[in-house]
Amino acid sequence: MTSEQIQIPEPQLPPVPDHDEAMTFFEHLGELRSRLLRSLLALVPAVAIGWFFKKEIKDFLVAPLQPAWDKLELPGHAVLRFSGPADAFMMYMKNSLVVGVLLASPWIFWQLWMFIAPGLYKKEKALAIPFIVASTVCFVGGAVFGYKLVFPEAFTVLLGFSDETLVATLFVKDYMPFFRRMLLAFGIVFEVPVIVTFLAGAGMVTWQQLLKFSRWWIVCAAFISMLLTPQDVYTMVMMLVPLVLLYFVGVGCAYLLSVFQKKPAP
Repeated sequence: MTSEQIQIPEPQLPPVPDHDEAMTFFEHLGELRSRLLRSLLALVPAVAIGWFFKKEIKDFLVAPLQPAWDKLELPGHAVLRFSGPADAFMMYMKNSLVVGVLLASPWIFWQLWMFIAPGLYKKEKALAIPFIVASTVCFVGGAVFGYKLVFPEAFTVLLGFSDETLVATLFVKDYMPFFRRMLLAFGIVFEVPVIVTFLAGAGMVTWQQLLKFSRWWIVCAAFISMLLTPQDVYTMVMMLVPLVLLYFVGVGCAYLLSVFQKKPAP
């Protein structure tokens, strides 16, 4: 075989991120500082809006207690009490901060996107925007699911242990952190299909691997629901079921994504 017949393949260079510009370490720090300052500027008025509606937010968070209170025929109305002089003030401040972060989150995510976008490849950029939108929708859906369907019945179970000699008295410093943590937990649980689909779209896993892992995921989901809930059976089941079902939704989305990526371009 002559040297002319031997074809040496040309080396394939890795793709270069779009708009790749050489920046020094301090220039990156300056850009990060600029994005953080812009995020904080949006956070201040958002927290102020949360403070302006602080009583409405408090009533919104207390509302799931009332159906349980009525169902158990407990005396009076569902109210929260506070023992420390600053408990009510700190509750309003923390609630306003959480609401402010939620209101400013689109702008904060946009600033984060503007910081990392120049270093991403086209494939990664194509996944980023749908990922952010789907994450927001799923998080809100999980929070609504917990607020509307889980919390009223969960409070009925938890408060149902009270009787004539064991009276339920709810304090602000105990109830509000518990409620915010549970609301956040259900929001995160509903991110499972988004994360699974993103991992498959980025080429880290395949839908076949995800399907094989499903039996182990059921075990992981049971452990996660036990950690994130107050360990009553109803709340654990209401978190376990979405964890398992949404994982298979993610596997289905990963399969559809693999089929779409295999289609030849027109």
